[in-house]
Amino acid sequence: MRITNMLHFSEYHRFYVARDFSLSSLDMKVLSTIYQPMIGAYAISLYQTLFLQLPSDKVGYSPMEQQRKLFLSLELETGERGRKFFIEQTSKLEAVGLLRTTRRFSAESDDYVYQYTLFAPLSPNEFFKNQHLTLLLRDKVGKYMVFSLRDELVLQELDELKDANSENLSVPFYELFHLNSQVIDLDLEQAFFESAASKPDESKPELTNKGFQYADIIRQFPRQSNNRDFVERLKYEVEQMAQINFVVKKYGLYLTDICRLLDEDGVFEPDGSLSLELLQHKANETFRQDKKRGEERSRYLSKVEQSREQPGQGTAASEEKTVEMEFYLEVPDIFQGECNQHQYNYILRNEPYTFVLEKIFSKGTVPDGLLDTLAKVDLNYRLNEEVINVLIHFIYVNKRSWAKNSIEASVTDMLGKQVSTFEQAVQYIREYAKFKERQSGKGAAASAGGASRGNSRGSSRQPQKPALPIVGDNVIAPAKQLTTSEREEIRRKAQQLDSRK
Repeated sequence: MRITNMLHFSEYHRFYVARDFSLSSLDMKVLSTIYQPMIGAYAISLYQTLFLQLPSDKVGYSPMEQQRKLFLSLELETGERGRKFFIEQTSKLEAVGLLRTTRRFSAESDDYVYQYTLFAPLSPNEFFKNQHLTLLLRDKVGKYMVFSLRDELVLQELDELKDANSENLSVPFYELFHLNSQVIDLDLEQAFFESAASKPDESKPELTNKGFQYADIIRQFPRQSNNRDFVERLKYEVEQMAQINFVVKKYGLYLTDICRLLDEDGVFEPDGSLSLELLQHKANETFRQDKKRGEERSRYLSKVEQSREQPGQGTAASEEKTVEMEFYLEVPDIFQGECNQHQYNYILRNEPYTFVLEKIFSKGTVPDGLLDTLAKVDLNYRLNEEVINVLIHFIYVNKRSWAKNSIEASVTDMLGKQVSTFEQAVQYIREYAKFKERQSGKGAAASAGGASRGNSRGSSRQPQKPALPIVGDNVIAPAKQLTTSEREEIRRKAQQLDSRK
């Protein structure tokens, strides 16, 4: 624990404990036989005291208390001497990976609050694979004691089976269970979204420009996984770690997501190399599913907020906007007789898109699929109402498809071209009309040229002569106006010719 000012750490400051595990009998034995010789009995007592701040059969956060409670439980004297001793013991726990101390500022009490996050001790197998912890234990108890502890805690496999061939008969999750990803429980999603902060240990550490570190992945990766050996090799595979972080950044994955994907069958080849293509395929599925759930949650929360607004207490009505005549759109046939051009453009500029849809689908109700698609455009893509109205006008007038894929293609084009106002949307559909006219003109010219070429090939197989311009006899060139000097020059040449005769 790094404390530079002792006034910021005292027995009067409040604290709480966070943990997401419970200690088993093996964990207790590891603490007493391995960790205690390294950091001392007092540090282990502090660890157990912090552990018991929560019931042993529960995880999460403990109630907030004054640190005086810890000082009295450990028989520490109040004052600077006791604080320094407490800091020394917590530092030992932090150094071996059993504790993480975080200082947080509470605006309500205008003071610091300390969070003690506990971590489970390493299993015997993991501990003896950790080089610096093993060397520290050797320095404390000696080499032969380390060998004795390893033999006591880790039972070796029978010699006759060490080199035997093995076959994995386990059934993977998705081979036995099939989840219905089309049905989304919005209440459940909202509950998980709101309680995501209740986890003591964040599932997504700070993602730097270099991505997740090997230590982040191995700490969260399942210990009983069949791919555990392959993931442990990533410590020395810099290139494969770079590929994994590339996938993480590409699809915005959390640490728990990438650990779950690395646990899938087939992600690693038999030789331990990473199957990047399969990993990206599974990551894309996760990304699309999370995106869909996020969009559904966003629309649901928007509807809840709108329903909670009281009349007169909601958001103020937006100011009525006028349309300049140069951006007027023609009135479609379905609106003929109901409004003039000025009124129609006023509707497109100021009315919600649901009102325009009801007018177009006046013979029946608006299809739910179309409403869901435009709700997604409105709430998730953040396209303005007036732009959506122009889009509806564009689809109806040009007799385009009302299918979801067609609408999303037009919306994607608009978003890519930064169309955000009524005027920009009108300019967009006008440019589209000009483009279609040019395309149709080119198509007609190409078809006419093809027909003439077809006729010439049918009539004769002789190579065609190039078409030469012909000057007709009846073509009279316009008379050129001569200047006075030019007339004098012509008269002089005529006189010279007459004298020669």
